[in-house]
Amino acid sequence: MKLLLTSSGISNSSINAALVELLGKPVAESNALFIPTAIYPFAQGPYYAMRAVAGDMSSKLCQLGWRTLGLLELTALPSIGKDVWLQAVQEADALLAWGGDPVYLSYWLQHSGLTELLPSLLEKMVYVGVSAGSMAVSDIFGEAYTNPRNGSGEALKTEIIKFDTPQGNIESTFIMAHGAGLVDFAIIPHLDNKNHPDASAPNAEKWAAMIPVPVYAIDDQTAIKVNGDVVEVVSEGHWKLFNDTKIK
Repeated sequence: MKLLLTSSGISNSSINAALVELLGKPVAESNALFIPTAIYPFAQGPYYAMRAVAGDMSSKLCQLGWRTLGLLELTALPSIGKDVWLQAVQEADALLAWGGDPVYLSYWLQHSGLTELLPSLLEKMVYVGVSAGSMAVSDIFGEAYTNPRNGSGEALKTEIIKFDTPQGNIESTFIMAHGAGLVDFAIIPHLDNKNHPDASAPNAEKWAAMIPVPVYAIDDQTAIKVNGDVVEVVSEGHWKLFNDTKIK
């Protein structure tokens, strides 16, 4: 399988080079499908989805110069015949999964029917994740919610925890869930990003301690490249691996 799991999209030349290597050809010769599904549980979700398509976000993904770019909405797939959408997926060189709510995204990856197809599709196609889009492909992952949303799928574990932030302690609901099962490690994105105070290095360590698999905490200049059995960190920033003794 071929995956490029990022915190904030194709944010530097090293991550861009990793994408081209996985594609096996230039972006300009590649067809991509964009998956906005994870962003919809947020109040301004439709606007953020449109901004991502338009390239009006700091996380660049859609505006990389793809040969063609299409929209794949997972929540619509169960209501239409598989023969209608499967050909478009099979013809894509890359699936681009946007950020948002990873538990919600993992639910729709499963219920759309895409999860069962991904292992075979990713023999030649590249899955590119941003934030929640990266988290949701793990076998097991965790996410902290200030206000848990309804309709986010089934949780394996729910626990109230406190994170330290510059504004003081914040109480969050930590939810652990199954993802698509494509990788046997979890990801905590946005390490030490001031807009994501729960992902500071000390909080990431607390977060990772509750997840029973290796956990990569990565900043917005870092990605995890998976090519078959080879897992490589691609970074112009900083990252940390927790629970490395749990690696088989």
